[in-house]
Amino acid sequence: MTGAIRKFIKFDFMLKKFLILIIILAISLWYWRGLNSPLNSESREQPFTVNQGETAEQIANNLKKDNLIRSVIYFKYYVRRQKLNLRAGEYSISPKLTAKELAKILTAGEALSRERAIRIIEGWNMKDINTYLNKNKIVPENSFISLANQEIRNLKFEIALDKEARSGLPPKANLEGFLFPDTYRIFKDATSEEIITKMLANFNKKLTPEMRAEIKRQKKTIYEIVTLASVIEKEVRSAEDMKTVSGIFFDRMKNGQALESCATLAYILGINKAQYTIEDTKINSPYNTYKYRGLPPGPIANPGLNAVTAAIYPEFTGYNYFLSDPATGKTIYSKTLEEHNINKYKYLK
Repeated sequence: MTGAIRKFIKFDFMLKKFLILIIILAISLWYWRGLNSPLNSESREQPFTVNQGETAEQIANNLKKDNLIRSVIYFKYYVRRQKLNLRAGEYSISPKLTAKELAKILTAGEALSRERAIRIIEGWNMKDINTYLNKNKIVPENSFISLANQEIRNLKFEIALDKEARSGLPPKANLEGFLFPDTYRIFKDATSEEIITKMLANFNKKLTPEMRAEIKRQKKTIYEIVTLASVIEKEVRSAEDMKTVSGIFFDRMKNGQALESCATLAYILGINKAQYTIEDTKINSPYNTYKYRGLPPGPIANPGLNAVTAAIYPEFTGYNYFLSDPATGKTIYSKTLEEHNINKYKYLK
């Protein structure tokens, strides 16, 4: 075999090897780029959650598990190469998206609109919450009040109110008082049942083991504490005033006096007045704490954490009377009835 032939054979071998390499590279490039293509061009959007603290690898594995991407490796590569920061949240993801498009959505938080925030104010009763939800078209009209107003024992769904909180409830007790005021994140299509479940679970969480132990030590029920807290919530504003007023109410009950809470008159009449009349205090209602001693039959509102804490841990100051200055909202205290009458003339006339 001549040198020329050997050179030709060697060249031919190298050429074939080069062509095979080109083909392999082309196929690899085609395959790699294909990993970015949508997984399914016909499927509908589906929910996808990125939890706080999850790594890019965990998120990629979850996307693959939910059939939203073709390759975990490609998705991780793109995220790291672009130095993207994937955000936690609830998303609505379409399988029609490429891996790159999906990564950008998870970075920008573009699909977080599936959620909305609702804010339930301290001291709102069930009617107030229902009005708020109706006005903002959050749930079907009056679906909330129809559930919350039912007797707890007759509710068709499993409520997230623990056994300890449910013990000692009057037969006709509804959810008033247990719908914990807070800001909640809910899905846009959340039902009244789901919102109530969140509120009750929050109540269970906020009532700590230490608070529960103190209620037991006082030989009270959680329902009694919530009822007292609801009255305190409607009487005064600050946490400090709530503890002082709680001490005054504790002393009145201990001494066999009526609570004489104007908040209960407002609950009965549906009207807030700076000063109620003698006729108002004679209204025949079990919620009239001027006419009947002890706590009202049940909560008059849904108290916040400060009011619940005050009802459990009262502060005894020696004061026996209080009123609120309509001009400033400041609570004015007095030790004797004479001082209280002077304050009423000074601030309420």
